[in-house]
This record gives sequence, C-alpha cells and structure tokens, in this order.
Amino acid sequence: MSCTCNHGENADKLVPVRAVVTEIRTETPDVKTFRVVGIDGSNCFDHMPGQCAMLTVPGVGEAMFSITSSPTETEYKDFSIKRCGLLTDYLHTMEPGQEIGIRGPFGKPFPVDTVFKGKDLIFIAGGIGLAPLHSVINYCRANRDNYGKIDILYGSRSADDLVDFDEIKNEWEKEDGINVYLTIDREQEGWDGHVGFVPSYLKEIGFKPDANRIAVLCGPPIMIKFVLQGLIEMGFDKTQVYTTLELKMKCGIGKCGRCNIGSKYVCKDGPVFRCDEIDELPDEY
Repeated sequence: MSCTCNHGENADKLVPVRAVVTEIRTETPDVKTFRVVGIDGSNCFDHMPGQCAMLTVPGVGEAMFSITSSPTETEYKDFSIKRCGLLTDYLHTMEPGQEIGIRGPFGKPFPVDTVFKGKDLIFIAGGIGLAPLHSVINYCRANRDNYGKIDILYGSRSADDLVDFDEIKNEWEKEDGINVYLTIDREQEGWDGHVGFVPSYLKEIGFKPDANRIAVLCGPPIMIKFVLQGLIEMGFDKTQVYTTLELKMKCGIGKCGRCNIGSKYVCKDGPVFRCDEIDELPDEY
C-alpha cells in the first residue's frame, strides 16, 4: 500500500492507506484508545463529528469504528475500541509504532454546524457509547460560543468501566456552562457518586424540554429505548433527539447491503439519525 493520506482527497475509499499507531491509552479493562496518523505523519483525512473510519489489519480483518477525536484535532485520529472479537483482540495487543490500514471518513455526521448551533445540548451515553459522542462533545467545547448550555449524562457498569474518566474529571467537569452527571449500575467501594441506571437517573435529573434543546444518545439498544421513552415522557419531541447506528455499518459505501434497513442504508443515510426518522424504519433496527 502506498500512502495517500492527503487530507480527504483519497479518491478510492475502498483502498486502505498506510498509517501508524503512535499512542495507545488504556481507558478501562477492555477499552483502549488508539491514536493514528498517516505513515508520513500527516492526518489521514478530514472528518466531522459522528463519522467513522475503517481500520484494517492485513491477514486479521477490518472493521468500522467511530472517530472519537474532534475535527479540531488536526494532527491525528483517535479511536476508543472495546475488546470484543478477533480484530479488536489483535488491536489490543498492538504497541505504539506498529502500522495499520485506514480508510474513510464514512457516514453522515451530526448536524453540529446547522441544527445544533445555538442550542442547549444534552449528551446521554452508556458504556462504550461515549466513544461516538466524544468527538461531538469536544467539537462543541472547542467552538463554545456556538452552543448554549451543555449537559452530559454518562453511565457504565462500574467506575472502572467509565471511558475517558480522567478527561471528564479534569476537563469537562471544570468548564463553565458544562454539567456532568456520572452514574454506575451498582454500589462500588470507593465510589461516592450516583448509583443507578442511566434512564432512571435521567428522570431524577428531570431536564426540562424546550424548543431550544437537543438531546444526543448513544449506548446499548436497551438503554437508548428507555432513555428515548423517558425523554418523551418528560415532554421532548422525537425531532429533538438524535442517535447513531454506526454499529450496523460494514462496507461504508452502500455496496454490501448489510446495513440496509427498509429504504435506508445506515452507512449512506446515517449513521446519525433523528429519532423520528428511525420510527419510519422496520423494527429490525
């Protein structure tokens, strides 16, 4: 493979380009964040929050992952990856300096420069579901004047499973105009924060709906189901709620058909969808 990392001008998104993993950070017992740059040290391509990229290891496999770094980070791409299969097992054994293939970006991003602009934002995530929202949150932080109040509700099974915990505590929680609500599923020694599931905590907080508010969700399907139900009970309209279905993406360009749901292809029409748009899809999603 020859390097064509030229800031989004790669003409063939089916061909991985050579890249190198420059940094690996352990987030939780089964999640690591990988920092990737082109083999020549460049940023491989431009992206917007919510878009994904395909990571390739020749002889092992390839898979689609959310880009967790903000587009405002112009020197690298970050990917927070949960260990859950053959490829991710291999990635978790890698060391800085090893090469990897990358191609992208794929998918429709969150409308951060249009719909979200000027709005108060509520980010609600569960477990590794924070990874796709991380890029959006940091993009909004970097362009703080374009957005109103930011609320972040994030929960996981245990304190040890909270991704980006240091960044949350040392940066997000200390910024004006940002409120962070953390919760874990069960009591744990040393944890003095909230205990309970994300949908229940959402109702406890009781965010007040208004036309200037947008909610963004990502997490396990069962969490999204009950969080969406809770938001509607609180008075939110489904047109005010966005989520991402990036886990269904395969080839990324609408050719393999594996992400086809009704009349939609997640990779081309999503992965970001407004929740009223999801209502139009068959129950198989």
